[in-house]
Amino acid sequence: MICLYIEQENGRDSFALFSFLDQPRFETVVSELILVKNEALYAINNLKKWMQPQHVERNLSTSLDECLVISEPLGVVFIMGTWCSPVQMCLVPLVGAIAAGNCAIISPSEYTTHTAELLHRLTPSYLDNVSTYTAGATAGGVVELKFDHVFFTGRTINLKIIFVAARTLTPVTLVLGGKNPCYVDQHCDISTTTQRIAWARFHNAGQSLVAPDYILCHTELKARFVQALKCCLMQFYGSDPRESRSFGRMVNLEIFNKTKDILWRSGKVAVGGQVIEGEKYIAPTILTEVAESDSIMQQDVFGPVLPVLTVDNVDEAIAFINRHEKPLCVYAYSSNSKVISRLMCETSSGSFCSNDSILQSLMVALPFGGVGNGIGSYHGRYSFDTFSHKKSCLLRSTHLECQHLDLPPLSAQLEQHCNKNIKCQNQL
Repeated sequence: MICLYIEQENGRDSFALFSFLDQPRFETVVSELILVKNEALYAINNLKKWMQPQHVERNLSTSLDECLVISEPLGVVFIMGTWCSPVQMCLVPLVGAIAAGNCAIISPSEYTTHTAELLHRLTPSYLDNVSTYTAGATAGGVVELKFDHVFFTGRTINLKIIFVAARTLTPVTLVLGGKNPCYVDQHCDISTTTQRIAWARFHNAGQSLVAPDYILCHTELKARFVQALKCCLMQFYGSDPRESRSFGRMVNLEIFNKTKDILWRSGKVAVGGQVIEGEKYIAPTILTEVAESDSIMQQDVFGPVLPVLTVDNVDEAIAFINRHEKPLCVYAYSSNSKVISRLMCETSSGSFCSNDSILQSLMVALPFGGVGNGIGSYHGRYSFDTFSHKKSCLLRSTHLECQHLDLPPLSAQLEQHCNKNIKCQNQL
């Protein structure tokens, strides 16, 4: 039904009509609708396998019995989506919740009123076990109703949700953003690298949980890198991105003003920097001469602003990344496989991608979630497991009754036997 939901409403142009971001239609289809449909198709094709009981290893006392783990629904789950990808951040985890057999309430962000209205109006026509609710400031009160699981995505944690969930002992999944670093080695294909970074940072006007937040560029490459980025922006959006049909706008004035203030208090503008409040427009901007202490490196930024810092080698890049909180994503661009391997193995993050950005978060077969600043993951089988209870089952046989040595009355012979087993295990 979710596939039908996406196909029919996209055909009627509903999602573009109610778009809250002035987002280009192509971006809406690719970054929102296709992802949901792919997730649903993957679940349909694999659900039978996911639902199969998992048989586990038996020991001597259960050699004639059946030991297995079965998946059962948790019950009623509450899914809170973030505003930067309002459709897919609600519907992708919903696929896993429904596949696992749960009922659900989805709650789009209060920032995305048009999307919330759209989902509230259309969802009951396709899914009878799903309701919609725009939580806003009363989200904690909703969680007080005691759900069987709460799923939350966002740039920063909602403390009210966490406190209420803890008080009611409700399990949670938290997929949180962070500062995603991107290392650019001196040994890389500069043209491909800048194209992929520019797309990842500036699509949806930079409003993404998984976009590169800052560049750690090798010192020798900086001038060429910035110039190549400038050429990419010209190729993507023309000489005036404001007039481009391929460039979006900020979601609201609050996010616009926050991004503008951070932009003006950080580094030096190498490209872009223009802002128009009436249109919520911020031009694609590249910052250089950025210090680690600048606002843009200390605060979460949702906007088309990319700071470029320099490092002398991969060791310095790894040390820089490890000084900060564990990010949701780490990106590395290099033609040297040893450099890629070091970045992957010597840093800790929710996900890692080499020589591209964002794509790892779109693959339904890979888990998506954070480490250190989040709990749990989702996508594909991982969503099914998140919204399932794994029940341990032992099916004992009655065909052959074994003597229970541990039944009263206990004998000295039994004690000697136990001591002998302990000594043998210690020797092993």
